Amino acid sequence: MKRLITFMILCVFTVQNIQANSSDTFKDGIITGQVIDAALNEPLPYVNVIIKNTKQETVTGGITLDDGTFKITKIPEGSYTVVIQYIGFETIEEPITITRKNFKIDMEKISLKESATSLDEVTVIAEVSTIQQKVDRKVITIGKDLAATGTASELMIGIPSVSVDAQSGEISLRGNSNVRVMVDGKLSNIPTAQLLKQIPSTAIKSIELITNPSAKYNPEGMSGIINIVLHKNTMVGFNGSATVGLAYEIEPKFNSSIDMNYRNGKFNIYGNYSNNISKNQNNGVVYRPGNNSELFLDILDSRKNHLFKTGVDFYLNDKNTMSFFTTQNASENGTTGGTEVKYYDDPLLNSSEVFDALNDDLSSQYNFDYKLDFNKEGQHIELEVDYNVYDSEGPVIYNDLTGDNDFEDSNKRDRKRTTINLDYVDPLSETTKLELGSQVRLFNSIIDFSSTGQSLDENGMLRPTPDANFDYTRDIYSGYATFSKQYEKWTYQIGARLESVTVDALAVATYPDNGEQKPIPFENDYVELYPSGFITYTPSEKNTYQLSYSRRVDRPGIGQVNPIREWSTPLVSSYGNIDLKPQFTNSIEANYTRNLAEKGSITGGVFFRGIQDEINQALLIDRSDISAGRVILTHANFDETSAYGLEITTNYRPFKWWNINSSLDMYSQKQKGITERLTAPLETATVDDILLEVREVENFAWNFRMFNNFKASKSLTFTAFVFYRGASKNLQFDVDPMYFMNLGARYSFLEGNAQFGINFNDVFNTMQFKGVGTVPYEQQINFQWESRTVSANFTYRFGGGKYKAKSRKRRDNDEKSGGGIF
Repeated sequence: MKRLITFMILCVFTVQNIQANSSDTFKDGIITGQVIDAALNEPLPYVNVIIKNTKQETVTGGITLDDGTFKITKIPEGSYTVVIQYIGFETIEEPITITRKNFKIDMEKISLKESATSLDEVTVIAEVSTIQQKVDRKVITIGKDLAATGTASELMIGIPSVSVDAQSGEISLRGNSNVRVMVDGKLSNIPTAQLLKQIPSTAIKSIELITNPSAKYNPEGMSGIINIVLHKNTMVGFNGSATVGLAYEIEPKFNSSIDMNYRNGKFNIYGNYSNNISKNQNNGVVYRPGNNSELFLDILDSRKNHLFKTGVDFYLNDKNTMSFFTTQNASENGTTGGTEVKYYDDPLLNSSEVFDALNDDLSSQYNFDYKLDFNKEGQHIELEVDYNVYDSEGPVIYNDLTGDNDFEDSNKRDRKRTTINLDYVDPLSETTKLELGSQVRLFNSIIDFSSTGQSLDENGMLRPTPDANFDYTRDIYSGYATFSKQYEKWTYQIGARLESVTVDALAVATYPDNGEQKPIPFENDYVELYPSGFITYTPSEKNTYQLSYSRRVDRPGIGQVNPIREWSTPLVSSYGNIDLKPQFTNSIEANYTRNLAEKGSITGGVFFRGIQDEINQALLIDRSDISAGRVILTHANFDETSAYGLEITTNYRPFKWWNINSSLDMYSQKQKGITERLTAPLETATVDDILLEVREVENFAWNFRMFNNFKASKSLTFTAFVFYRGASKNLQFDVDPMYFMNLGARYSFLEGNAQFGINFNDVFNTMQFKGVGTVPYEQQINFQWESRTVSANFTYRFGGGKYKAKSRKRRDNDEKSGGGIF
């Protein structure tokens, strides 16, 4: 009996001991709560809830549901800080401790207060444009001073390191025209010069200059990427803004825009419309002392451009987001004018013609994006499909006023581009990150050309101009990988991109008089590797140093390879070269940024580019009529060359009422090109007198820009912009310096919801393109356009709400939108 009692007592103690040990076993910590808007007393969905340890390292986290509640599980024992953060609201930090006895913590209701500063930053367009140097790009946020310029082409004149050709409208970066222009991180099928004239300046949020992109980006563009970021409204509730502007010098110019957004629950629906309706007078004179002749041009451009963008973001849950948007760009652009050539020593050669061109263009873009967030912080995969189609059709009618050589050219263009991206991001630790991705780009362009005129064939016989069809297909398959690691003061990133390219082109000329066809096929397949590397050193908050390297490619554009005549004037015709091959560039860049505390910052940088198989102009004498001095403009590949330069940008506030944004860029580039010249007088020269030579030009150029913003009161500000472009050289011309000044004023009223502005551009009427040329003929040029304009604009913001946005990938557009977890 005693043994039984003793055994029972031992069993009781054993059970009690087991129970005691069980109570000491730790259970996973759980934190719950609900986040509400302090002002509206309503739940806030999609708020970031981050759990950090005592070293301020992120342990885990999540986002709130539609009812504002959150539940964070599997939290180890220890002391933590719960960080509640949301764009447009003040951040809240609460210390908590997870123990065996206190492993389930309910934070109950957490009220977030609206941050006035954050709201101002995302809902109000700044008075003056600002320049910000980021790790891999320079971001110019467009203020009201530049937004009122009219079109993207006119706006670009004020962007550091960017130049716009006054004659062709082509854009260049750091003195090189081999630059890729994107809109919201996407390539467009519209020719660049035409695209910039179609986008109203009021639709532009910022301009990003990516001069040395990493392997994550498309490697196209020797001098880099220019990304145009359009406005996208993502505030809660219904809200928007409307802008209207009018400018005038000789002809009227009108632009307007409306931006609307509705955000509620799991949906964000947005849309905007902008237009540019204008007429612009252009005139120019080309004098050739060799035959004592002058060419006079008088041109009127008429533009009717309409840009629509609408989209929806759908938040399925805290792990899955989906979005779709479409952009429709419709334009009706006409060019009418006349040209007159006077031969003062032989008036019988005088000629005069008028022309009338009308282009109806429609560019449509459709974009789908799906993003999946994994349980691991920052780890996600994203799929994007983008489809872009461009149709253009328009005749050009030429009427010869001095003879019977009337004719009509007709061009029809059809371009399709499909891009599929798959991106994966994995933060391996707090300081390292791996990014992998693949891309498919399918591009096809079909150009049909017909003419009622006549031209010389290869035998020198005058025949009806052949009809032509140019079918060009280029498919690119690529994959990339980048790895980055961050230390206390050092950060580095290395990466590589592998591409396989297939090009298949066929040009067919058909003579209408006998049906004879002449096909010109072309194929070019290649595989290339594009490495990149970045090193950043930040010894203090005031100083940052960066060194970067990338290999890039310039694939010939459609206009450069299209053998069909693209455009013609009495003295110049432009043709492409179907045998043109890509050029490759190795680019090295170093930058230094100095933070001047409350006064601003200054960034200085140097760059070097080594170029292989350079693409440049070829200026050839037109054999069809040598005595008339006609020129054929085309392109060709050349040997290795190089370019280097210096850039300095500043954002400085000498006084509270005066802010300065300025930039100075200098660059030197050795250009090579094919030119022809005559060894005999023009009036007696024959084909045997044409000498072919390779011309080399050492071009050194510099540009200076300065924005000044003067705040007279809380509601009234004045702006002044000055620009100076130094003398420069290209294969054809020595270009004279150009300078101008723009002045403006802004007045805000109705509690800041309305604003009226006025601008006076090119105050001293000095904006013109002048120069002299020596090849293939000696000539002097002078072109002017409507630059001395007076404009007025009015903007009104309506609705209300708080800023929320969907997080999308950071590939071709680092600033596409904000928000999202982590």
